[in-house]
Amino acid sequence: MGTPTGRTVVVTDSTAMLPAEVAAERGIVVVPLQVVIGATVYDEGTPDGATPDLVAGALKEWTPVSTSRPAPAVLQAAYEQAARDGATAVLSLHLSGEMSGTFESAQLAARDSPIPVTVVDSRQVGVATGFAALTAADVLDAGGSVEEAAEAARLRAGSSSSLFYVDTLEYLRRGGRIGAAAALFGGALSVKPLLQIADGRVATLEKVRTSAKALSRLEELAVQAADGQQIDLCVAHLASPDRAAQLTERLGQRLADNLSDREIWFGELGAVLGAHVGPGMLAVCVSPRV
Repeated sequence: MGTPTGRTVVVTDSTAMLPAEVAAERGIVVVPLQVVIGATVYDEGTPDGATPDLVAGALKEWTPVSTSRPAPAVLQAAYEQAARDGATAVLSLHLSGEMSGTFESAQLAARDSPIPVTVVDSRQVGVATGFAALTAADVLDAGGSVEEAAEAARLRAGSSSSLFYVDTLEYLRRGGRIGAAAALFGGALSVKPLLQIADGRVATLEKVRTSAKALSRLEELAVQAADGQQIDLCVAHLASPDRAAQLTERLGQRLADNLSDREIWFGELGAVLGAHVGPGMLAVCVSPRV
């Protein structure tokens, strides 16, 4: 499908967890990150790419799993395609530069783009970046400028709360996304950590003693984050569908007024993020509608 002439195209990456049909409907271009399992490289979010089940299985079996940012050439190709389709500008919005080199790749690609590219670091991971991309598209569709769309996306990402529970900090430690001391502390005391994204990084939020208490606390923190606002809500998991479904049902009941009949996004975490958090992980994103 061609891009309407004169339009600014929103580009994001596969960690934003935008459903393919939503991205297509809104004209948002999604560039994949890669997952490396053993010696095989997979794109995320493509028909033949890495699936969450594949990643969870490899992690459980201690098969080496790593992730890779898209090369600048891949992003540049997306910008060039947008130009060929008639776009006059690009807004390229990506996961936190503290967690991935994707933002840097976008900056490098922007230098050689045939049309102007505004690159935004969401300072978030997961669907919080996706909600920010949708907000940028809303502003552009309403006739707003690229600068206005970028600022709205930053505000949306900054106001979103990304909260998650992991069974163990081991996978974050392996991937270098959290300090070894924190991983040792969590394992040694059988602590169940609740984490958040703070200033673009994974940060410890609270530590509780059991998974049941952790899940109950995750629910309470999500309700607190909603704080009477109109929100979009997403619950994601890796190899933990039953617990995630239970959490989704309870949040749907408690936050019905905040959702105003909007559907809670629910599903398995993408392969790239899943590679860093491991099986058993539950995440909630509470994103106020700005």
